[in-house]
This record gives sequence, C-alpha cells and structure tokens, in this order.
Amino acid sequence: MTTDKIDIPGLLSRMPLFGALAPEDLAQIAAATREKRLQKGERLFQRGEHPKGFFLVVWGQIKLAFTSAQGNEKVVEILGPLQSFGEAVMFLDQPYPVLGEALADTLLLHIGSAAVFEQIEQDPRFARKLLAGMSIRLHSMVRDVESYALRSSTQRVIGYLLQLAESAPCAPGGRHEVELPTSKQVIASRLSLTPETLSRIFHELSDAGLISVQGKHIVIHDAARLSDHD
Repeated sequence: MTTDKIDIPGLLSRMPLFGALAPEDLAQIAAATREKRLQKGERLFQRGEHPKGFFLVVWGQIKLAFTSAQGNEKVVEILGPLQSFGEAVMFLDQPYPVLGEALADTLLLHIGSAAVFEQIEQDPRFARKLLAGMSIRLHSMVRDVESYALRSSTQRVIGYLLQLAESAPCAPGGRHEVELPTSKQVIASRLSLTPETLSRIFHELSDAGLISVQGKHIVIHDAARLSDHD
C-alpha cells in the first residue's frame, strides 16, 4: 500500500458532506482530520472502544460487524469510497457497538469530533447534511431487516445481484457482468446466510441458466428473468 502524503483539504472538498463549506471552514475541518491507512484484514476499532470523531472512506472497503458468544460473525454493513460512518456513536458519546475491519487495503479520513461540533454550530446546512447521511443509512438498515424477515434466502441473493447490476453496463438482452466486491463469506454474512446456503443458491441460479459464476465474476444473463425468478 502506498504511503504517499495525501491532500486532505482537496479530498474533503470533493466529499459531498464538505463540498459546500467556505474555504476557511474547510481549513478548520482539515486541521482536525487525520489520514488512516489499513491493510486488508487490519482492525480499525474494536467493539466497546470510544469514538473520537467519525470516518470517511477515500478508497478501499470497511466492514462493520459483531461476533456472537459462539464466535460467529455477523456483518452489519460494508462501506466503500465516499461513505462515512461512526457519526451516530460520536454524537451519543457511546462506545462502538460493532468492530471495524478493512476488507481491502484502505485509506480513511478521521474527522475529530470537536471540529464537527463547532461546524454544526456555525452552519445549519452542515448539520442537515450529516442528518441526511445518517437517515439514508438508517433507512437502508430498516430495508435490510424487512428483507431478512419477509424474503426467502433466494430472494435476498437475487436482490443483492440486481443491486450490483444497477451500477454495471447493460448489454443487449438485459445481460450484466458484475464483480462481487468482497469474499462470498462476507457477502453471506451480510445477507444473513451461511456460506453454504449462498453457494447452493448460486448453483441453483446457474443451473436455471440465470447466471454464470466464475470466482467473484458473475454474469447475469437476463436481469428481468432473474428478477422474476422465485
């Protein structure tokens, strides 16, 4: 992983959360921001640690997860470039309820809480953007809970593949080629499935001629047919 010095003010200015800040306000935020580089598999924080700010992902991937008393891991969220996390526990001044770990070599920006609180007092628009970001993630989590409760295992996998397909070019006939963003084990945990169940569903969808799987590369032959599959 490269260790070249990064332009923190420049990176912050390209983030939606900070894009509308005046130069002097951006400079204050940048002064309280530190870069954090993680290698794949490296832990960012443990469950129970106290936050001192929140994080923005510049590049790479972070998983948020917790482990059961039996040692099983449940992935709560997978975060990628331009996504933030840790705002809620920062405001509550509560310890992290999950652990954070890099799924790939990752560059993060850590924004100190004191600078955030000062900016909120100065600029209500900044507070609204923070609230909007947290609301979007809360809405996503509610949808996840609804999906786990009301949809079958197969429907969850299909929904996940169609979500990946939304950001992939569509070839004639509704064909999409997508790359799984992380390991099948992590994806299975994110979908509240066992790895064996995820593999079985991939095989079933392949046997039905709906997808082709080669490692992390998946071809969705017809997104409409896949969406209609039950």
